[in-house]
Parts: sequence; C-alpha cells; structure tokens
Amino acid sequence: MLEITPTGQACGAVVRGVDFCADVSTVTLKTIRSAWLEHHVLIFPDQTFDNDRLVRFAEYFGPIGDDPYFAPIEGHDRIAAVRREADETAPLFAEVWHSDWSFMSTPPAATCLYGLDIPPVGGDTLFANEHKAWEEMPEGLRQKFLDKMACHSAKRAYSKEGRYSEDTYKGSMSIRPSDSALETQNHPLIRPHPETGRLGIFGGSYIYNIEETGENETGELLLELREWIEQEQFIYRHKWETGMLVLWDNRCVLHKATGGYEGHARLLHRLTIADDPKYYS
Repeated sequence: MLEITPTGQACGAVVRGVDFCADVSTVTLKTIRSAWLEHHVLIFPDQTFDNDRLVRFAEYFGPIGDDPYFAPIEGHDRIAAVRREADETAPLFAEVWHSDWSFMSTPPAATCLYGLDIPPVGGDTLFANEHKAWEEMPEGLRQKFLDKMACHSAKRAYSKEGRYSEDTYKGSMSIRPSDSALETQNHPLIRPHPETGRLGIFGGSYIYNIEETGENETGELLLELREWIEQEQFIYRHKWETGMLVLWDNRCVLHKATGGYEGHARLLHRLTIADDPKYYS
C-alpha cells in the first residue's frame, strides 16, 4: 500500500509501499506525481536499482534530459556519477545553491539521485523551497524582484576557465568543460511553475546578471535574495542512506551539497528529466 509521509520540514515527503522493480500502475504513478508537485522533493528508501531500472524510473516522469557537462558512467550513456573519493582534497562539488541546468532554454523538470555508497556521516543535501520563500516574502522585498529578467549561464562553472575547468578542478567527477558554457539564457526571476502555475522564485548560482541592472546592484539583489531563501524555515535537510532514491523538482527548489564526510568515499548515480508537457497530469 502506497504511503506518503511529509518530512515536516519546508518541503519533501517519504514514499513507501512501491516497488519500482515491478510494474507500477498508472493510478500509483499519478498519485506519486501529484505528491511530487505538492512536496517538491520525494524520498524513496530501500530501493534496488540497476542502471536500466533507474532509467525506467526516471522515464515515468519525463524523457531523460541532457547533462551537457558530465561524462556518463562506463556502460551507460544516460547516467552520470556524483563521486568523491575517500582521500580527495578538491573543493566539494556543487556546494552552492542552484537549480540544475537553469541556463537551458527549457531547464529540466527534475533530477533524481540514487545512493550507492553513502558515508556514515555528513554529505547531506539541502533543498530550498522557492514557492514557500516567495509566498512568505514581505511585500516591500517582493517589489525588488517582480518583473526582473535573470540571465543564466554556465560559464562560471563549466567554461574552459570556470571552476570545473581542467586546470582548476582536480576531483574525481567526470566533468567536460566546453565553450558552450559561455552561452546565456534569460528567465523571469519570479515565474509561474510550468506545470502547476504556482508563482515562485527561479534563482540559483547560474544567474550572473539581471537585465537593466548594473553589476553592483545585481550582486546586492542576488545576495539579498539568497539570504532570504536560505533561512531555516525554507530549507529541507536530506540525510542519505544506501539504496535511497531522491527525486526533486528543479522548477521550484534549489539544492546544494554539503561535506563533513572526510575520509569516506561517496557515490550516487544521477539522471536529469526533461520538462515535457506531454507528461503533465
């Protein structure tokens, strides 16, 4: 029997009673999708996925999306590895608030991560609920962000001079910097959710400019927005377990990695899911 239990934090719900190794009914999938849209982050403990089953899970929610700057794992061209070795000293990967690939013209609807090798301590993932942050924002602060267009780009991360360039990044992630990271894409800073229409913030570290705003003012606005969003009442802190799969909605949550597991290896498999209206309920 399907059981969906909210985390009691700013977003997120734990889903039990579904076996993705077996066929899943249309009714069950619709219930899970509704819960995902409501809670933004779904946690599926105690799952057993091989690579093909992980892809099949993702395809329940949409077509597999592109991961433009990650090399796929050996033997499977759609799955990427989020990896850190026990003795690694490189800066932690993705330790900034972001929405995956928000620099695309149509950013992905979702990302799923499956825990394969999980340290006994640390490595939590933080999620920020951008709907809740917008709805609870004071009106005076809201006026600073309404009708603003934000320019998103991967250049600070994945260009050949970015933080994950070959010269800069010495970690174990298989990252492929490219000149395509210099391209830009505008999105409204405050926008309706493409599927539900619910208004919320669409922010994150891929924003490098706000249209018709000077560099200094852009920096001040983005700092003010980040400080608002990262307040505890808008955050869900996720603690990983081996065999746990997490699905989140990139259209209304930001996320960031955390450390604290020095001396331990960590490995998760990752898929992005494209935003395709044919999959909307």
